[in-house]
Amino acid sequence: MTGRDQTPTGATTPVYSDRPVAFRGPESLGGLLLILAGLAAAISLLLDWVRDPGSTGWTLTREGFADLGGIFDEGLWQPVAVVVGGGVLLVLGVLMWLPARTHRLLGLLGLVVSGVVAAAVVVPLADAGWDVDPFGPGFWCGVAVAVLGLLGSVKALLTGPRYL
Repeated sequence: MTGRDQTPTGATTPVYSDRPVAFRGPESLGGLLLILAGLAAAISLLLDWVRDPGSTGWTLTREGFADLGGIFDEGLWQPVAVVVGGGVLLVLGVLMWLPARTHRLLGLLGLVVSGVVAAAVVVPLADAGWDVDPFGPGFWCGVAVAVLGLLGSVKALLTGPRYL
């Protein structure tokens, strides 16, 4: 057979897929919320956590790292958990701005870290009988770390891949 309508089978025919292509993009809102959580943790270092003078987040965190063996006995694990957790959330938030098909793994990691931070702010509140008077602005920045971290992590965890 000769003619123009005949082509060799599969010679130059491109292979097409009927499936949509996943768009690789950043998780902007989730990343922004996690970055804000990290910034709130950094601000909590400068402010008083309780109404006593000299109880800044920096002082409590430094004391917690100095006595890692008795960190749970003294109750200093909470500021350490908030500050370290805020740093981890900041890094995860920056990583969410990198293009990827989905950021669900980062959202899951952020959710675990945010859960630890949330426990670190709920335990002192429960110990105080849910009385908010003894706590200072540094503690409330710790609460902001937990809330922003949970919101950003859930946003990233629930957002699936986008298709073109």
